[in-house]
Amino acid sequence: MSVGPDVLAAVVRRVRAAPARLPGPGASLPWRRTRLVCVDGPAGSGKTTLATQVAVELACQVVHMDDLYEGWVAGPDGGAQRLREWVLEPLVAGRPGEYRRYDWAAAGWAEQHRVPPAPFLVVEGCGAAARQVDPWAALRIWVEAEDDVRLRRGLARDGAAARAHWLRWMTDEAAHYAAEQTRERADVVVDGFGRLRATA
Repeated sequence: MSVGPDVLAAVVRRVRAAPARLPGPGASLPWRRTRLVCVDGPAGSGKTTLATQVAVELACQVVHMDDLYEGWVAGPDGGAQRLREWVLEPLVAGRPGEYRRYDWAAAGWAEQHRVPPAPFLVVEGCGAAARQVDPWAALRIWVEAEDDVRLRRGLARDGAAARAHWLRWMTDEAAHYAAEQTRERADVVVDGFGRLRATA
């Protein structure tokens, strides 16, 4: 999935026009305020591709929620909590964020990554636009695709042996999105083929 230039330009315009909510009130401001872009949606829908395109346009860092989940079994909820605690709350206080990447193959936490303050930050993955992130989100983008399309994409990437993991993850993320009502709260909706579906 690749977003065309017209859709990408429309999304970037929305980001630039959105309010910057980082750092929080009372924090020292040695830099310009940060616009946080949250790209959310079910696995295999095309979030990473869209987030990468947006980040290139904004010349900014991308934090991948895949690095914050504790593997297949934990589900998406813990990733949103780590995003808030490790990355966003330090930025709210006027400090750099920092997180350890979870290594799915080794089943353990790996190297540290720093998230320095900057005018823009893109976060992508399941749970990127969870309610606990709302106070600081400048723009919430939802990316969606049919289940069969997503599963086909996922198995093409991860291999047929990952099918059971994918099916369990799809169940977990569906429960997460039902509770969070992420699509309903999104500012922009893009489908899994790069087409703009709705804006708020």
